[in-house]
Amino acid sequence: MLQCSIVATAVTLQQIRNPGRGLMRAPIIPPPKPPRKVKKRRQRSLVLSLLGFGFAASVVIFLVGSAIAGYMLMRASEDLPNYEKLAEYQPPVMTRIHASDGSLIAEYARERRIFVPINTVPKVVIEAFLSAEDSRFYEHGGLDFQGIARAVFKMVLDKAQGRSGRVQGASTITQQVAKNFLLTSDRTIDRKLKEAILAIRIERTFSKDKILELYLNEIYLGIGSYGVAAASLNYFDKELKDLTIEQAAYLATLPKAPNNYHPIRHTEKALARRNWIIGQMYENGYISKETAEEARAKPLNVNLRNFGAQTFAADFFAEEVRRALLAQYGEGDLYGGGMSVRTTLHPKLQRYARKSLIDGLVSFDRRKGWRGALSKIDIAGDWGTTLTGVEAPGDLQPWRLGVVLSADAQQAVVGLKPRNGTDGKPEEKREAVRLGLAQVEWAKRVDGGAKPKAVSEVLAEGDVIFVAPDDPLDPTGTWSLMQIPEVGGGIVAMDPHTGRVLASVGGFSFDISQFDRAIQAKRQPGSSFKPIVYTAALDNGYKPTSIVLDAPIEIEQGPGQDIWKPENYDKEKSYGPTTLRIGIEKSRNQMTVRLAQDMGMPLITEYAKRFGIYDDLLPVLSMSLGAGETTLLRMATAYAILANGGKRVYPTLIDRIQDRWGHTIWRHDQRPCEGCKATEWHEQSEPEIPDDRKQIIDPHSAYQMTSILQGVIERGTARSLKKLGIPLAGKTGTTNEEKDAWFVGYSPDLVVGVFVGYDTPRPMGKGMTGGQLAAPIFGEFVKMALEGKPITPFRQPPGIVLARVNLKTGLRAQPGDSQAIMEAFKPYEEPDDAYSMVGVGGDESGDAYSPGSASVSSADPRPPPRGFGGGGGGLW
Repeated sequence: MLQCSIVATAVTLQQIRNPGRGLMRAPIIPPPKPPRKVKKRRQRSLVLSLLGFGFAASVVIFLVGSAIAGYMLMRASEDLPNYEKLAEYQPPVMTRIHASDGSLIAEYARERRIFVPINTVPKVVIEAFLSAEDSRFYEHGGLDFQGIARAVFKMVLDKAQGRSGRVQGASTITQQVAKNFLLTSDRTIDRKLKEAILAIRIERTFSKDKILELYLNEIYLGIGSYGVAAASLNYFDKELKDLTIEQAAYLATLPKAPNNYHPIRHTEKALARRNWIIGQMYENGYISKETAEEARAKPLNVNLRNFGAQTFAADFFAEEVRRALLAQYGEGDLYGGGMSVRTTLHPKLQRYARKSLIDGLVSFDRRKGWRGALSKIDIAGDWGTTLTGVEAPGDLQPWRLGVVLSADAQQAVVGLKPRNGTDGKPEEKREAVRLGLAQVEWAKRVDGGAKPKAVSEVLAEGDVIFVAPDDPLDPTGTWSLMQIPEVGGGIVAMDPHTGRVLASVGGFSFDISQFDRAIQAKRQPGSSFKPIVYTAALDNGYKPTSIVLDAPIEIEQGPGQDIWKPENYDKEKSYGPTTLRIGIEKSRNQMTVRLAQDMGMPLITEYAKRFGIYDDLLPVLSMSLGAGETTLLRMATAYAILANGGKRVYPTLIDRIQDRWGHTIWRHDQRPCEGCKATEWHEQSEPEIPDDRKQIIDPHSAYQMTSILQGVIERGTARSLKKLGIPLAGKTGTTNEEKDAWFVGYSPDLVVGVFVGYDTPRPMGKGMTGGQLAAPIFGEFVKMALEGKPITPFRQPPGIVLARVNLKTGLRAQPGDSQAIMEAFKPYEEPDDAYSMVGVGGDESGDAYSPGSASVSSADPRPPPRGFGGGGGGLW
């Protein structure tokens, strides 16, 4: 049954496929394909899968990182500073002040830098810094990829071993130049990217030597030193060319962290770092093994410089120069312009000036008595360490601070404050000196009393005092008790022909007070102003022999004002008719007022301005006695005009100023000198430089006043100077109640002014005049300054006539006159004869004290001066 069904089905299907046809044979069906064998899929390697994933991820990360890095580089490059300005970069360089002989006085800078071209930097210095900072400097293109890889490897190794330490740097010198000059020191990725970009660009723009020059002059090396040249001076007090291998290696340790390798505070670390650099110099082939071992064995031996005035006793002078530069050029050029200033300072005269002033101030102060010890300390144990803690001025050499270790009737033993060594630390050595009774006998009590009869009356154990050797050149000799004086003073010395200030000391100690009493202080000059009054008279018709009445005088000062009655220093005395010469020699006040009244104060005001003493003197008669305030420097300049024959000079402390490139930007002497520019000498004559000084008074008048001022020293108020035996002229000055004491004097080629007085004016004591206080200081200085020099007389201008006259009357001297002197007259003047002095109303008795008499020579064709011969001024 089933078979039939199958057949029927087959037939039916056949019919369906071939409709309309009969039953056909069965189709041939191909044999079925053999079953396909399915291969067993192998299992994939896990490592290969990870590598494949890692590669794909790395590609993605690289692409993303590159995109980010590119974006960051693009952003970092947008605001990069202009690296090309390095070609025009002028680093701040300190200004240096030099004396007239070229010695260094002082330096001024915020960054103590001395710029040196790369071709002047010694090879050993370059090798030391390359070994320390960038041994492949001349090989890489700005970035040291070997160094970077080495630093990264070390960092990874340290992390793997669990060590923590400072990440090794890989910055090249070029990168440091980019950072120091153009970028900040921020530790950020952005800054490092900028640094790298700039380093590459800098390498493409500048030579290696230029980059190294910028680096060596810019880097900070500690203790205020910028650049290798300044560091060489500040650490070793040497120029670069004089550095040894170990010294150059020590400087190369400092760029990393100057404070960490300080030669005194961190000596061991500094030595270790220095020796490592010496080893690197050997490995790089710069030095031999033997040289390296020898250099390692040496100590640091630093010699730290003092940043104050480098020339002894020149603090006040240097400060005045600093103020002048600041006023003219501003802070920027003063502290960073690299100016080289050649001053007028004469170092030897400066030392003499300081010694003379200090000796004079101390001598006066000792008259006032002993004010007691500075302080008291416990001398148990190491008294030197305790004494080191006591502050004291540092510019009082050869004075030393000390503490009394023992004192009895005959002597005291004083321990001296330990000196500082070259490393800045107090020395272990302890020194002591002995003071005998003779060295303290001046120390009477301030409130009066007799000299001490025992050392123990003055000193006790633990007293902190000052002592000084009697002979500074022999510290093993006797020492004396010293005391810082309360009184102040100043001294200035100058060349009268040029106005160059050769020496200037503005006080006892710059450390105690920086106020300059020679240049800044304005005080009343007193009688030292009188020569200007009398010079105005000589320049306007008076003669040295003209007679002026020295007698009491009363001056109306205006409604509601008291009558002014000027008095001589000896208030009880007046001397009657007196010559102009004696009026100056004896410093008579009453006759000076009469002379000023007769000439008129406007004329004296004009001469005071012409001489540069006052800019605008109040035209009242008291000013003729020096009541107006002025400075010691101005007074010295006025006397310089008298000394040089009446030609105007301007005081200066500076000869020449040069910029950092050596170009002169200012000089005091502006006179042209074409012949001075000759490159060769062909037996041509010396060049003549024109004298452009303005003649402000008659040279004959100047010489007449010089002759009169010589009389001040021969017979007048400064007779103590006569013993020097050299041609000198000058004038004392003393103000009311002896508050100010002056002496201004000169030789033919040197003018010196001295002032003594308390900073807050107060009486110094009866008899403390210019002749007693200031003149001895002048004398001590001039004696040292002119020692060994040929004696030169004052130069007479052509036409001066010298004639013998009587000192007191001014009349022509008769044979055998014991009071005859040689007086200077102008070409059209001559001394008066005895018969030219007549009395009132034709009285020819020769009475020299009768009003109305005349003293003008009958042979003088000119009319007598205004008011002369009686009248408003009371002249004779």
